[in-house]
Amino acid sequence: MPHFANGNVSVHYERSGVQGAPALVLSSSLGTTAELWKPQLPAFEQRYDVIRYDMRGHGASSVPAGPYSVEQLSRDVLGLINELQLADVAFCGISIGGAIGQWLAIHAQESFRAFILSNTAAKIGTLENWKIRIDTVQQEGMSAVADRILQGWFTSPYREANPETVDRMRAMLTQCDPAGYVSTCAAVRDVDLRDAVYQIRKPVCILAGKHDLSTTIEDAQFLHRAIEGSKLVELPAAHISNIEASTQFTAAVLDFLKEQDSHG
Repeated sequence: MPHFANGNVSVHYERSGVQGAPALVLSSSLGTTAELWKPQLPAFEQRYDVIRYDMRGHGASSVPAGPYSVEQLSRDVLGLINELQLADVAFCGISIGGAIGQWLAIHAQESFRAFILSNTAAKIGTLENWKIRIDTVQQEGMSAVADRILQGWFTSPYREANPETVDRMRAMLTQCDPAGYVSTCAAVRDVDLRDAVYQIRKPVCILAGKHDLSTTIEDAQFLHRAIEGSKLVELPAAHISNIEASTQFTAAVLDFLKEQDSHG
């Protein structure tokens, strides 16, 4: 099981696809692991050197003492890129992964050629809502928040039609280390990039779920207006659009990256 060490943090990653091809780093949402990206792998692996990883506090990565910050989570990505000696990297992140992508596009753009920011915002949620979630997990565990989170991840028709997928996602969520989850909640709670995203100059594709109540179409439109030359694609999904609208999500990412490949 491959890991790399970034200071006192051990980060688990998976590498597949075409080594020597342009690299594509995939960053998951809060409460999930690298397994989130399985629907995209068959298509992505045909064209790219695909690297997906578990954020600190999640999956097979270590759980250092928190709270975490988006800067720390972003520097874990830079450590991974350096460890694998990747160049010409595209980054695709969903939810907090998209916040990590924004931070990297602002502070470390020289390490990347393009960004896909999915179901994310420059400022996610409110202090009050994050406090409620953190307190609940600390007092009652992950199962106490699972139903509410799953309702936000997928639309009701999707949940009813795909119970096995929803059950797998519930298992992934409830198996998350509570301390790691809470520490990562703090990172999302504290990050506010609204005054900085205007600085992004790399090619950016923004993916938004039409039914996403966590990071809304309006949040995506703010990013689209702020990031010069960015592309906005709306998907028929709630928050975890790479699963609920997997075909459209995959096509949007590949179309955008192929456009960047042709420019390169």
